[in-house]
Amino acid sequence: MESASSTAFSFTLLRRSSSAKLGGAAAAANGSGFTRRMGRPSVRVSALSYRKFVQFGLDETALHADLTPSPTQERFSSMKPLDNDTEIELLSYTAPKIRLLRSLSIQGSKGLQVLDFAMFPEPEYDLPIFCANFFTAAETNIVVLDLNPLYDVIKHKEYKDMYYEGLMPLGLKYAELLPWGGKLTGESLSFFSPIVIWTRFGSSQHMHDVLYSAFVDYLKAWLVLMDLGIRETDSSRIIANREAQHRYLTWRAEKDPGYQLLKRLIGETHAKIVVRGFLFDGVDSLGSKTFLDYFPEYRCEEGRVNEKRSMIGKSFATRPWNRKGEYIGNSND
Repeated sequence: MESASSTAFSFTLLRRSSSAKLGGAAAAANGSGFTRRMGRPSVRVSALSYRKFVQFGLDETALHADLTPSPTQERFSSMKPLDNDTEIELLSYTAPKIRLLRSLSIQGSKGLQVLDFAMFPEPEYDLPIFCANFFTAAETNIVVLDLNPLYDVIKHKEYKDMYYEGLMPLGLKYAELLPWGGKLTGESLSFFSPIVIWTRFGSSQHMHDVLYSAFVDYLKAWLVLMDLGIRETDSSRIIANREAQHRYLTWRAEKDPGYQLLKRLIGETHAKIVVRGFLFDGVDSLGSKTFLDYFPEYRCEEGRVNEKRSMIGKSFATRPWNRKGEYIGNSND
């Protein structure tokens, strides 16, 4: 990513200060609990539940920013599932520097649990996007936890170094505790960072605790980056940030793997509304480009979007970054 000359010095300061502060934040986060505070948003908590993740996310963020319910909160807070065995909770907030904090949590029968928790920065900041996608069914857990880069870190080394160099020790710690989960499509890789946690594991209290620790550490790391974030004043950079976030939202809204589950739980019409209007709010307002404008390789002859997960046919069975955060591709390439 080419940076404007007016912000080059600020980028250097951010990189230096974040490397030091993030190390302290990660160390302090290990094994940390949290205290509920009067006036903070509150959710119900139970053992082996993702609700304590949500509670911590709201409490910790509220220590760094003044959270205000977003316009989508009232619109979606009353969303009800089609069956009586499932509970769905949708929460959304805004704050200075945070365009949207939103959380979707699902608890259903036979051990079904889902958490989709994300924080999107205002376009005046090129901060990564905090992303926690957890799915549990019976004895299977599928996890993605990352600070999704606004710009592809394989192509934009300055962006990678600025935001992830100081976070590599944190990423390496959890790469050992939560090993790579198998093949990941080449298209998806451009939306992940060198510290991404992509893993699968069987259900146990120990693994649930490890995942909670990772969530806490990654969230604290993102909040440090947010605190250090420098407001962009160059209109061309703001436009670039807005388009980069819109491209991300457009990809996620089209390829969200949770859509089929939502369709089963709340019906096709409501599922589409939740995906575009809540989970990836901004896809219809931050820009006007379509999915095929950004990703023309998915265009079918008749003009519709190809439903295949990957068009380039390349996947990554092992972590495609080394311990320094450098892209290495597949280990057998």
